[in-house]
Amino acid sequence: MSASKQEIVAFIEAEFPQTKCRVESVDEKGSTLSHEIGINELRPGGTVSGPVLMSVADVAIYVAILGKIGIVPLTVTTSLTINFLRKPSADARIIAECTLMKVGRTLIVGEVSLYSEGSSDLVAHVVGTYSVPPQPRQTTL
Repeated sequence: MSASKQEIVAFIEAEFPQTKCRVESVDEKGSTLSHEIGINELRPGGTVSGPVLMSVADVAIYVAILGKIGIVPLTVTTSLTINFLRKPSADARIIAECTLMKVGRTLIVGEVSLYSEGSSDLVAHVVGTYSVPPQPRQTTL
C-alpha cells in the first residue's frame, strides 16, 4: 500500500508545483528532503526564515506518510511543533530527515531533524501530527 519515490515525486509535482522541496529518498520508515536556499528564503540578518524551515519539515512528514500509506491526498497536518536551535547557513541547502514515530489508522506522528547541508549541527527539531481520512475497507471474498 506504500508509494514509491517516483509516484510521490510525480504527485508532488502535479499537486504542489510551488514547492522547492526535493525528495531525496523515501521508504516506509521516513524520508529525506532538501530545499535550495536563495535570497527569497532569507530574512534580515541573513538567516533562513522560520516559515521556510516549517514548510520543509511539513513536506518531509507528508512525503514520509505517503511512502508508508500510499497516495492519500487529504492527509493533513493537525499540529506542528518546531524548536529552532541554531542559525542555518544562508548559502547551503536545508536537509530534512524525517522518521515516522507512530502510524495509526487515523493519526500519524513524525519527527524531523533539519540541518544545513554539510553540517551535522541540528538547526531545528520538529514534531508533527497528521490526520488520515477514513479509507474504504477492502473486503475479501
